[in-house]
Amino acid sequence: MATDMATTNQPKVSFAEPRPFSSQLKADVMEALFPDDPFHGFGELNACGKIKRGVQYFVPIFGWFPTYNLKTFVSDLVAGITITSLAIPQGISYAGLAGVPPLVGLYTSFVPPMIYAVMGDSKYLAVGNVASANLLIKDILTQVVDFDTEYTKFVHLVFTTTFVTGIMQLIMGFLRLGILVDFLSHSTITGFMAGSATIVCLQQFKGILGLKRFTGKTDIFSVVKCIIDMRKEWCWEPAVLGACFVAFLEITRKIKEINPRKLFLVQAVGPLVVVLVGCCLAYFFEIDKKHNIAIVGELKRGLNPITAQHLIFDMKYFPYAFKAGTVTGIIALAEAIAIGRSFGLQHNENIDGNREMVALGFMNTIGSMTSCHLSTGPFSKTAVNYNAGCKTQMANAVQSMCMLLVILVLAPIFGYTPTVALSSIIICAMIHIIDYNKATALWKVDKFDCLICVSCFFAVVLRSMLFGLVFSVALGLMRSLLYVARPGTCKLGKVNLSDMSLYRDATQYPEGTRHKGILVLQIGSPMYCANGNYIRERILRWIRDEQNSTRDVIEHVLLELSGVLTIDQPSLSTLDEIRKTLAVKGIKMGLINPRVKVMEKMILSNVLDKIGKENVYLTVEDAVESCRFALDRSTEDSGSSPHLSDDV
Repeated sequence: MATDMATTNQPKVSFAEPRPFSSQLKADVMEALFPDDPFHGFGELNACGKIKRGVQYFVPIFGWFPTYNLKTFVSDLVAGITITSLAIPQGISYAGLAGVPPLVGLYTSFVPPMIYAVMGDSKYLAVGNVASANLLIKDILTQVVDFDTEYTKFVHLVFTTTFVTGIMQLIMGFLRLGILVDFLSHSTITGFMAGSATIVCLQQFKGILGLKRFTGKTDIFSVVKCIIDMRKEWCWEPAVLGACFVAFLEITRKIKEINPRKLFLVQAVGPLVVVLVGCCLAYFFEIDKKHNIAIVGELKRGLNPITAQHLIFDMKYFPYAFKAGTVTGIIALAEAIAIGRSFGLQHNENIDGNREMVALGFMNTIGSMTSCHLSTGPFSKTAVNYNAGCKTQMANAVQSMCMLLVILVLAPIFGYTPTVALSSIIICAMIHIIDYNKATALWKVDKFDCLICVSCFFAVVLRSMLFGLVFSVALGLMRSLLYVARPGTCKLGKVNLSDMSLYRDATQYPEGTRHKGILVLQIGSPMYCANGNYIRERILRWIRDEQNSTRDVIEHVLLELSGVLTIDQPSLSTLDEIRKTLAVKGIKMGLINPRVKVMEKMILSNVLDKIGKENVYLTVEDAVESCRFALDRSTEDSGSSPHLSDDV
């Protein structure tokens, strides 16, 4: 009678027939590629509605432009003009880092922003040149092309690299492979950016000291050795002027920090003021001729020349362009998506990373054919854009039009820019990317994350940017594999609340009670061939430790499987082996709450029949009560006192 009542009151476990393979595959693909369900409700629309929804999804401007108004445009106009004031000096400066003509840097703030205004998903991201990725491109391409003797070919390879980056980003966006960007963890990006900023700052000693020649290597040993070896060529004039520019830029930063919201413009126009002052000194006082302070040189007016015919696919050079394009493309994606999301979250706006990939892909693909080098959404310009009060992507279009005016009318003026002014701008921009607070926070929260960050930093500084990035990603993957190969398991104890009882980790809640003869274990990870043996050994060790510590005889082991999202064939065999091993020891095994994928595979592999449906439970409470009933009944049959069912 008691058995019938227990069976009647026990919630039923679902043993439904496994879903067809097509349904499982569709569900897995949708979850992997469309976790945000971008076309929710799409099937309920008519044909015109579907077309409209699809166009708005792939070309976001059709979603926000119909409601655009004059008030919003005024805000975007101010923001666009403001970021142009920053884009001009940055464009010329970062072009020098990439090893391309200064005009290419200006072109990169003309074509890509206009494309992003049409296709970008973030309202606040301001696109343009980026320092670290372009320096990495130069570092890789100079391995196959001599920068001094084959300069034209080098520039063409930069365009080819940008083309590869754009195509790769487009493919990733259309295939919704944003998951690949997630392998660049926060700690990796922090360490890489800090290391890149360090070597970028070291490279600026060429301009600060007025050196004519400089090493093409990026590691700190080569740079320091070059500076020392060329000490006889040091010039004090550019060093003094550079120190004045750096001091001015740092003062503007300090002023902005007094009230970042209202005084952001002081820092934003600082680089442009430095450039204009430098141009005036060069034009009126001829500092390039009288004081050995080099200037940028002639900049011609005119639109971007078409460069599609200059893309190089010769197999002698293309592998290097492919390597540089894929690596820097992923870095650029990670940076732009992370920055766009961080600013969007301040207004509770979600950014679709896959749409951003498509937008950035079109930017770089078309940019490579119109004299542009790699572009993305750098933090400095985005922060200025946000603080300037931008409302929509139109701010990028305004930047594009303003830059067009510069290219067509004002370009020759900026030809007088002293290179030391550009070096000062880069130093002040890069030195603040080295964020010690983030590294300290990583150390407090997760020592291994901090190790990845620091390792990436030193690998970049001491070896190369590419080596540092690959090394830190390898550390991150090794850590992820360690989590897979050594999943978390824990012993559960009963925690009594006022109106219910819960089973929680006994280590976290040592006050929880357990039941004599019953051991409840939780597996918190999918089961794969890589961790099956570990799980088996860990279960046996839990049993041994429990029996040694409590002097209790374990007769039932219950495996709580709600954290096991899926299981493969080798692990199914392992699960059956665990059952057999426990049976030899006189221990019965039960399963609690297996997920749908696990249940389906157990049914198809006949493992469920071997375990027995009667040994599968919906909740821990059900399983424990069933085991206690079995223990009490066994005790009664043996004529002993029913002490095994008591809590301890």
